[in-house]
Amino acid sequence: MKYVLLFAETEKFAKELAAMDDDERQAAYEKVTEWFARHAAQITHHGHLQPAHTATTVRLDEAEPLFTDGPYVEGKEVVSGYAEVEVADLDEAMGIARDWPACPIVEIRPLA
Repeated sequence: MKYVLLFAETEKFAKELAAMDDDERQAAYEKVTEWFARHAAQITHHGHLQPAHTATTVRLDEAEPLFTDGPYVEGKEVVSGYAEVEVADLDEAMGIARDWPACPIVEIRPLA
């Protein structure tokens, strides 16, 4: 079964990351690299998203498409990356998400 893990940053997390010195930030990034290596057998694809302000939103619920700069919803939590995993079940996906070492929120969704 395939799931997508959506990694969401909070304002607090972003501030903590920005306040780190170069060595602390590098150590944090290395933990993420190690996490991806540890789960490489289950991860089929992953990516890091550009900041939310770089988004373009298309609304298709009007007579004509409406394009706007920025995310669909302004929020205190922003999806910053994802990993697609192939696992036996939700429990295995939850186990992988449980030890994610970076941003504090991971949403798990099954792929259709």
